[in-house]
Amino acid sequence: MTNASISNREVSGASVPEIKSTINPEEAAHFGALAAEWWDPEGSSAMLHRLNPVRLGYIRDAINLHFGVDPAGLRPLTGKRALDVGCGAGLVCEPLARMGAEVTGLDAAPENIAAARAHAEPQGLDIVYQNNGIETFGESGFDLVTSLEVIEHVEDPDGFVAGLANALADGGLMILSTPNRTAMSKLLMVDLAERTGHIPKGTHHHDQFFTPDELEKLLGQAGLRVTDVTGISYSPSHGFGLSDNLALNYLMTVVKD
Repeated sequence: MTNASISNREVSGASVPEIKSTINPEEAAHFGALAAEWWDPEGSSAMLHRLNPVRLGYIRDAINLHFGVDPAGLRPLTGKRALDVGCGAGLVCEPLARMGAEVTGLDAAPENIAAARAHAEPQGLDIVYQNNGIETFGESGFDLVTSLEVIEHVEDPDGFVAGLANALADGGLMILSTPNRTAMSKLLMVDLAERTGHIPKGTHHHDQFFTPDELEKLLGQAGLRVTDVTGISYSPSHGFGLSDNLALNYLMTVVKD
């Protein structure tokens, strides 16, 4: 992990900040190569499609609680701005748009952005997609910021979290998810899932996973506060589900006071 996300360079005799990219080119290329199958529930992203309803259910519950909206309402994000960082081909952006949000999606792979636009346009979903890193994005004031299964793939986690914090409005809501760095996650998500083809080889690097304590500390350094941590478990018979067990993967609700 790199502590400094900004260095100095001389321009016309003056020292100006140079922003370090959070994008890992190898990771971007890996996921960009999978872009054509992002929306195929039986393709290389099949496991992500099975996980997505669990993540979206958690997000909706957090929205209901944080913004005090009607749990039965179909468009709880009407009038709100949402940002999904590391959006892939839009598996989270599209549901957020259907909830009424004005949605922006960022991704490091141009192939993913192209796939996201191609999928959203025929459905009339007005989502702004950008091939951009959060550190150079520049916009702020988002009511909701999401970044799911992304931080374990970035080059500079400190700079990445700082960028998320800058994008989030005061009083806004952030939802993160990431694998835990445990023996169980290595066995199931790296050794077993990638070896059997359930997840494309090279997707995960166990040493880049974060424990909840590590991620909470990183968020705290950026002025963010964690209000909930919930595990995601998996069983062959029932699939993915929310759990008190954080050993495999977990979701975090984060606020900016």
